[in-house]
Amino acid sequence: MPAVQRSEFALALNQVATERGVDVSVVLDTVKNAILAAYRKDHPGIEVEEYEAELNPNSGEAKILHNKEDVTPPGFGRIAAQTAKQVILQKIREKEKEAILSDYKLRIGTVVNGMVLRFAGPNVIVDIGKTEAIMPPQEQIPNEKYRLNQRMAVHLLEIREGLRGEEVIVSRASNGLLEGLFKREVPEVSQGSVQIKAIVREPGNRSKVAVYSNQPGIDPVGSCVGQKGVRIQAVIQEFNGLEKIDIIQWIDDLQTYIANSLSPAKNVRAVLNEEEKIAHVFVPADQLSLTIGGGGQNVRLASKLTGYRIEVEGEGGVEEVKEPEKPEETPSAKPEEEAPKEESTAPEAKEEASAEKAAPTGSDMQKGESNVTQEDGKE
Repeated sequence: MPAVQRSEFALALNQVATERGVDVSVVLDTVKNAILAAYRKDHPGIEVEEYEAELNPNSGEAKILHNKEDVTPPGFGRIAAQTAKQVILQKIREKEKEAILSDYKLRIGTVVNGMVLRFAGPNVIVDIGKTEAIMPPQEQIPNEKYRLNQRMAVHLLEIREGLRGEEVIVSRASNGLLEGLFKREVPEVSQGSVQIKAIVREPGNRSKVAVYSNQPGIDPVGSCVGQKGVRIQAVIQEFNGLEKIDIIQWIDDLQTYIANSLSPAKNVRAVLNEEEKIAHVFVPADQLSLTIGGGGQNVRLASKLTGYRIEVEGEGGVEEVKEPEKPEETPSAKPEEEAPKEESTAPEAKEEASAEKAAPTGSDMQKGESNVTQEDGKE
């Protein structure tokens, strides 16, 4: 019978340690501290430092020692065991949380899959596996709607002290999420043959990613885009299609790099003032609106990506359009010289415009109807 008790206690001890992900010695120390706490509750006023608990790891028998002398009271049984049980569970939870946080501290900066559990005011509580994480409002994509049980990729931003101890903070708006998604979808990026030099984002709207490769035969832009755009589309789908992503090839030649950064605009020519960090950019008139982007977004992101203030001027008499010093302000042309929107430069838009000219107006149709009426009357 004693052998069975020893094996049961040892089995339970190992099971608790395995399930909670902690070492057996940690569980034993926790049990000893719990036994001392239970003894102190029954004997208030004693100096705990003078007492110690002894626990047999095989049988589970516990003793209270004072100066190496066994002072275990006869009634030290059920009540003490209940108190010890509560303390044990509390201590094990604390050790479990410490072990989980230690694991996630090593994974800070990586991308993990999460699921929306609930909403705590403006915060979104996300299940990331072994624990729950918090996504505060400033780390959420502004135009993205979250729902319960929604699965999404999040960036492990940091672990910081909160109201209930240490909390894991995740983000959907950080540049690290975009970089992690490229590492996940593009093998060349994860292996290091293609490097991501810089990322700028306006979360939920548009991003620009500068990539570089020093290995011959590798096209960094093509590697990130993938065959028929399959890789870049996989990244865009993680943002539910809300965010456009421009892949820019990073090169040492600043003039060419700045011209590339204004993609999708073409035939861009840049003149640099390196002392003042200003780039004067000249583009054809039909590429002016595409260069600036909606609300000045394209030129604003290009300015952040390159570190230069970009001033855009349309060739052929179009007035210069400057990107303001403050990123949140929107560059624009004068009203009388305002260029058409980006979509109007597409061939389909031109065809629609010509179709509108060819279509009869309402007054023409009325005239036609009146003529038909008169002819019918004559007949």
